[in-house]
Amino acid sequence: QVQLVESGGGLVQPGGSLRLSCAASRNIFLFSAMGWYRQAPGNQRELVATITSGGRTNYVDSVKGRFTISRDNAKNTVYLQMNSLKPEDTAVYYCNADTPRFHYWGQGTQVTVSS
Repeated sequence: QVQLVESGGGLVQPGGSLRLSCAASRNIFLFSAMGWYRQAPGNQRELVATITSGGRTNYVDSVKGRFTISRDNAKNTVYLQMNSLKPEDTAVYYCNADTPRFHYWGQGTQVTVSS
């Protein structure tokens, strides 16, 4: 059983920063890709960022230049560094991991950007 555990969410001021962490219960180099999604109340879940096993990254346009996804294979952890946060970034952020057969999800961590 693969588990993904997110941490690092919280309340920040506009313009502030947070770093989310996603710790996996197995070696993350075995995953084809890992990523972060977010869902605000009343909205569909949105893909935010992905990173492949080869290190290629992709971002939704609204976070380009502000968010950075990275991976530490030795720690079995994927990170999402979020800078210049805006109120519209407020959402529950979910970690995911993909294999050729399965798609895994974390429990989510709340990010709130507000004055």
